[in-house]
Amino acid sequence: MARPVTSTTLAKAVADHLRTLIHRGEVGPGGRLPPERELAEQLGVARISLREAIKQLREEGYVEVRRGATGGTYVTQLDQPAAAWQARMRTQTGEIDDILDFRIALETETAVLAARRHVPEDLDVLSDAIASLKNVGGRTAFRQADSQFHLGLARAARSDRLAEAIEACRGDLFSPHDLLPFADPVEETLRDHQEILDLVAVRDADRASAVMREHLDRTRAQLRAIVFGPDGDPASPDVAARGNASAG
Repeated sequence: MARPVTSTTLAKAVADHLRTLIHRGEVGPGGRLPPERELAEQLGVARISLREAIKQLREEGYVEVRRGATGGTYVTQLDQPAAAWQARMRTQTGEIDDILDFRIALETETAVLAARRHVPEDLDVLSDAIASLKNVGGRTAFRQADSQFHLGLARAARSDRLAEAIEACRGDLFSPHDLLPFADPVEETLRDHQEILDLVAVRDADRASAVMREHLDRTRAQLRAIVFGPDGDPASPDVAARGNASAG
């Protein structure tokens, strides 16, 4: 039997949704959430549930509430949640690889379907995403442009469920590049995205899938470096030392 939906579970669902938006970079550090009434209407929830969700996010260090003329709910610099995410990835053996394996399964098939099913308008959306990536002015913009391309590909595949799954998976891979020792691989991402677009445009499904796999395998290496250090090894003494230091 399904469990009844309570105000507590609804607030948790809202908090999860907002947290995922932050993880994907749709609202970055210093960004302001819409006013309470507007946000509650957008999400289709009561304001009391939204307030409880905001309270959860404040406790986790995702947002802060400011008063005064420029008041509102703002995304923090994410130090606390970044440290918590790093610690969780280090202690849950194989979690990053499990998420990336799932994402590769999703997005390689998405590339196949996009190559087979796209219409000309889809190619315009993907081209716009690549153009946005060329003009990024910061890491938040990079993450937004990157998401725009991957979600545009899912829509070109004509699969709402693939798009939803990819959005959720990208949210799980919270990697606050502003805080961790990592340089956004803009040129590399541009090259990969352009190659995928070119292959989708000529309906070469097999090659589009293969390039997507290569692209996400590089993402795997980058994320492992963020969490485990330059060698990407969770057993590295350097990682253990940093983990002990942060725990102290």
